[in-house]
Amino acid sequence: MYLALYLVIIGVGLLFAPEKTLELLQSNGEYGDIFPRLAGMLMSGLGVAVFGIIQAHAFQLYPATLAIRVYFIVCQIVFYAMTGDPLFLDLMAIVGLGPVLTLTAYILDLRK
Repeated sequence: MYLALYLVIIGVGLLFAPEKTLELLQSNGEYGDIFPRLAGMLMSGLGVAVFGIIQAHAFQLYPATLAIRVYFIVCQIVFYAMTGDPLFLDLMAIVGLGPVLTLTAYILDLRK
């Protein structure tokens, strides 16, 4: 649920209140008005898809969500290196907790 929740919450925030959401995430960059909204659309859509995975009890898809988070973290490391924007450190912390929770849920589901 953590993955779906943070995707939908941050996504909706970026979609409808990009400046405030970026401020809450400690961003010091200028991203314009449309790209944060585009990111919000994509994040919230992905979050809804993850809710569907959870609702369907499709634990076979957990490894894919783990791989996606590793990909996200690698990208965020590169983005932070490119910009120095603390936004990417905050996102890494938020995203980084998810794989631990997902891996735990995956192991528990495999035992069933």
